[in-house]
Amino acid sequence: MRRFAPLRRAGLALALGALALPAALAPAWAAPPPGPAAKPAVNLPAWDQLSQAQREQLIAPMRDRWNSAPEERPRMLEHARRWQQMTPEERQDARRGMKRWEHLNPEERGQMRALFGHMRGLDDNARRALMEKWRTMTPEQRRAWVQANPPPPKPERSDRPDRGPMPPRD
Repeated sequence: MRRFAPLRRAGLALALGALALPAALAPAWAAPPPGPAAKPAVNLPAWDQLSQAQREQLIAPMRDRWNSAPEERPRMLEHARRWQQMTPEERQDARRGMKRWEHLNPEERGQMRALFGHMRGLDDNARRALMEKWRTMTPEQRRAWVQANPPPPKPERSDRPDRGPMPPRD
């Protein structure tokens, strides 16, 4: 087993790095990608050239989340796997989606939960048709649609020992 320890450590480091990167760079996701003429404000080194303290600073939040929520570990690993499989364009779309979500009011978030919860069970053509219909609806029609098609129940995540129950979604 010892002969595989470096591989396990390297794999864990990559997984944790992939998990930590989105959390550590969350503010960077909000910013639009720099244009061709834009230059980075600071020329930061590659991972291998970071000091141990800098690496620790990047990884610590992810380690804390990993250790404090064992029940969330499968979800965290799945998110990291999916993120690494995305193309740069898909990652940019995901960042834009997160930014849009942050700016929705509670009613709009509820509508999006209902819409996407309903879309999960549809084939591609039905999904496109529903999106076209949604775009033409008035706010009153959307509210009526959400009442007729409520969002799926939120998963219960209150078993977080060190942080208590999750705050309510708005």
